[in-house]
Amino acid sequence: MTIYIDPPNWPGHGRMWSHLVSDDSYEELHLFAEELGVPRRAFERDHYDLPSDRYADAVAAGAVQVSSREVVRLLHASGLRRPKHRVRPRSS
Repeated sequence: MTIYIDPPNWPGHGRMWSHLVSDDSYEELHLFAEELGVPRRAFERDHYDLPSDRYADAVAAGAVQVSSREVVRLLHASGLRRPKHRVRPRSS
């Protein structure tokens, strides 16, 4: 039961973002985020988006620093990965 965070390499809304994930459960992830004061609206399918200015706070609270590739691997290995739904084009 560990929380992981990747580097803030993801641009959006004029900021850089990290992904905060669990290798055990969404409940563990939600609890960690709540203790950090991260709003639930920052949860997207299987991770929390965390702005770069909160990265050090997450690490200080116990999140393990890993690469972005490792975040995806951990989500897949734990069975917690929820990919975006893709819209299929209609057949004519």
